[in-house]
Amino acid sequence: MRLMTPQERAREFLRVAHHYRLGILPTEQPHPGTRLLSDWARDDLTKAIAVLKEIDLQALRKVQGAGAAIDRLARRIDATLERGRRIYLCGCGATGRLSMSLEFLWRNRIGHGDQVRAFMAGGDVALVHAIEGFEDHPAYGARHLREIGFVDGDLLIGTTEGGETPYVIGATEEAARLSANPPYFLYCNADAVLADNIERFQRVYNNDRIEKICLDVGPMALAGSTRMQASTVLQLAVGAALLYPETTASELIAGFGRQVAATDFAFLEPFIAREADVYSAGNYVTYRVKDYGITVLTDTTERAPTFSLVPFDQLKEKRSSYSLCYVALEDARSPEEAWARLLNRAPRALEWTEVDPRTTRGYLDGFDFSSNAAARRQRQIPEARHHDFHLGRSGGAIELRFNELAHGVPVRGLSELAEHLLLKQALNIHSTLVMGRLGRYENNLMTWVSPTNCKLVDRATRYITHLLAGAGRTGQRYEDIVLQLFTEMDGVEPGESVVLRTYRSLLRGNGAASG
Repeated sequence: MRLMTPQERAREFLRVAHHYRLGILPTEQPHPGTRLLSDWARDDLTKAIAVLKEIDLQALRKVQGAGAAIDRLARRIDATLERGRRIYLCGCGATGRLSMSLEFLWRNRIGHGDQVRAFMAGGDVALVHAIEGFEDHPAYGARHLREIGFVDGDLLIGTTEGGETPYVIGATEEAARLSANPPYFLYCNADAVLADNIERFQRVYNNDRIEKICLDVGPMALAGSTRMQASTVLQLAVGAALLYPETTASELIAGFGRQVAATDFAFLEPFIAREADVYSAGNYVTYRVKDYGITVLTDTTERAPTFSLVPFDQLKEKRSSYSLCYVALEDARSPEEAWARLLNRAPRALEWTEVDPRTTRGYLDGFDFSSNAAARRQRQIPEARHHDFHLGRSGGAIELRFNELAHGVPVRGLSELAEHLLLKQALNIHSTLVMGRLGRYENNLMTWVSPTNCKLVDRATRYITHLLAGAGRTGQRYEDIVLQLFTEMDGVEPGESVVLRTYRSLLRGNGAASG
């Protein structure tokens, strides 16, 4: 089969681009309070941490008004389980990983059974290796829902930070068709903005067989990085309904907000500086984890697509470069045991080889997050220094140890959901500012984003437009930027930002459209 040229791929995207021009959505827009975030990451970590914490608190305050709707979801979950039916949790990327985390916590709480099942675009392997192309296809969401066992009477809870993810919409519409138990659809942009601008959301909005919960949190601290505030509030909302129906959601959200407010994240400063220094020197980090595997793995996985990093090492692939960090579960003796501890169950692979060979169980088995991972990495990269970052629960606190640095975050009395969410927020702040010190974003724009699906192509194009405007180059056509972006994708080097490469080409007047 002949490979498409960059120009052909660009034209193919432009034929559907009107469905993915999402700059109107608040979750895609730059936050007015973090325009200097990249400067603060380098020069004023105290300021950066304080601002990121405040934006988290603002998001939590905004969602308290949805408490009554979340309580109704809790009652529906209870009724579904009482009838012996199943709850299915669905998402893509960050929302897929939060769904997997909630299934893990459910299994921790119940101890047996599989009445709650989570699935995400790309299957379980997408928990540790981003496979973004899946989310562009509603038919994939519908197919995955059927294959995982969804039947009449079951309840689907779909989460999509933007409210427009085709995969989640496809699964939700299929659930509404298959089950007399209406599915729930949760999202983080205002109804009016979505209904007026996004056709596929209009189908959900106007479907009386789908229940909607809007958790409008506004822009992300790092533009478009919905792994931050959007996924936090979605995990909190669904987790409150699923795990703690005996507590009203508004009470639980308010209580968690008080815990966040009382937590001094300034302790992260030396940890951020130290990890950034390790990477700058060409060295590597292994996160050694005991109690919070899925939360640590989620943050470290999401660094790769957000900042164009090398994804986690896969044993069956030949490598010329390696992921900056890795995760080793200290109480897992084999890859199989590591997966079981991460998920609280055996992994489920899609086996859709006709779509993507990475969806197979064989590919999934090529990731080793056992206690042996650190030694294996040292053998693979003997010329580098390898540093251990320990994370675990000790004496009523989340304990962090990195070389000589150590700190305990008090969590005594918190629910398990709150513990994981508090650690999630700390890791989000930590990794975002580590990447800022490494120059992996400009101002508060994800200029190192990997444009691996239609939504991310649009996002990259908008960021190039922002950069050009900042250099006094306004009026550049969207179509010409897209064409240049696809042209540069073929020549981008490992460790290079295709967004910045495209921006510089256009700034020099080397655009493909003019050539």
